[in-house]
Amino acid sequence: MIPQTRETLATKDNPWQPAHVVAADAARVVAQGIVDTIREPLLVLDHGLRVVAASRAFCTTFKLNVDDILGQPVYELGRGEWNIPQLRLLLGRIIPEQGAMENYEVEHDFQSLGRRTMLLNAREVYYEGSSPANIFLSIEDVTGKRLLERENAQLLRLKDTLLDEIYHRVANSLQIIASIISMKARKVTSDEARRHLEETRDRVISVAAVQKYLHASTVGGSVALIPYLSSLCKAISCSMISDDQAISIEVRGDGGNADRPTAENLGLIVAELVINSLKHAFGGATTGGLIVVTCDAVVPEWTLSVSDNGGGTQKHAIVAEGGLGTGIVAALAQQLNALVETTSGSEGTFVSIAHHAVKVD
Repeated sequence: MIPQTRETLATKDNPWQPAHVVAADAARVVAQGIVDTIREPLLVLDHGLRVVAASRAFCTTFKLNVDDILGQPVYELGRGEWNIPQLRLLLGRIIPEQGAMENYEVEHDFQSLGRRTMLLNAREVYYEGSSPANIFLSIEDVTGKRLLERENAQLLRLKDTLLDEIYHRVANSLQIIASIISMKARKVTSDEARRHLEETRDRVISVAAVQKYLHASTVGGSVALIPYLSSLCKAISCSMISDDQAISIEVRGDGGNADRPTAENLGLIVAELVINSLKHAFGGATTGGLIVVTCDAVVPEWTLSVSDNGGGTQKHAIVAEGGLGTGIVAALAQQLNALVETTSGSEGTFVSIAHHAVKVD
């Protein structure tokens, strides 16, 4: 009987089969058993980049027969379809240098499947002893996912285009409505009716200004409050302060950012308060008028205030209990879960709207 040596290893079929052959066969059996349990396409390659094992999912997805590809170089699979430059880079350079690679995206045209987008994940796996490492290569077909992402991006661009058109049409419509109300106000003979029409016109203009500058300030779903409120106040100033009135509007504070609904409500509040100050705070005074809008925000708390330095010969509309201005500001503040405080005297009117974080005991 010939004794076993370190170079030979007995097997059932061939008791004196070379050890490296037995090890290779054992590796193939283990590899095939592992990949058969994997639901995604998976290849096991030896150190020469020949196919040791292939999952059923791989053969089904890429329409290959497992018996035809075992032992074949990976670049020759599918009559050379897998001779992909990015795959050569992954297996020839990245894996030897790094030992692993995740989510390596590859696009390739297959004759039977068309253009596919794949995520490749590869890793070297070492066995005990001196056997060379195998490379486990998994392939995730993300063609459908990437197609949906492109379609979603296209829909988002279309949505933005439609919103731009809607905002443009709404702004134009509001301007037309304001012009019609102005014409009606000039024709009525009743002073009270004229006053109500002018107030309605001013509120339509304020809503138009809020919508215009809210849309212009929105980036990525949030609004920078100080630039937004500055643009809004500039629009109100241009439309309501005549050349012979030395009244200025200043916007101060840290501001911060807010989402669109919050910014819209804050803009409507500022428009209401500023318009009321311009109409009622300064009376016949033509010099030295100042309206200050201050907005400070430290998430989740914020404070907005509008003050003027006018005593005014008429009663300030916001100060009047039960007035329309008071109701509008109160309703908007309620939507923001904020509190309104108003003080008024000979030195002017100060209105503060504050939102404080709820403290939990």
